[in-house]
Amino acid sequence: QVQLVESGGASVQAGGSLRLSCAASGRTFRRYTMGWFRQTPGKEREFVAGISRSSDSTLYADSMKGRCTISRDNAKNTVYLQMNSLKSEDTAVYYCAAAGSWYNSAVVSAYDYWGQGTQVTVSS
Repeated sequence: QVQLVESGGASVQAGGSLRLSCAASGRTFRRYTMGWFRQTPGKEREFVAGISRSSDSTLYADSMKGRCTISRDNAKNTVYLQMNSLKSEDTAVYYCAAAGSWYNSAVVSAYDYWGQGTQVTVSS
């Protein structure tokens, strides 16, 4: 069992930056692929970025390539999402999630554990 708690969401101006954090409980964090997803009302949850257990592989949604960086610190049981050059369309609730495998790491159904989400609002 893994419990995930996101933080770092805020209201920012377009062009600004935010760093989201996700703290995981338990001693098995290093066994999980970690991902960030986002969701807006009336839309499906969508993939933002993913990182493998040992950080040797990362994957980004096309909409975020070049504007965000996912990283993790297994010693701190934490995964991060650094977002730059934010746009109004980045406004969403951002969720972190844990999956047992890197396979299909961009797919919602591949993830077993989810946090409660943190709100990011970008105003133009």
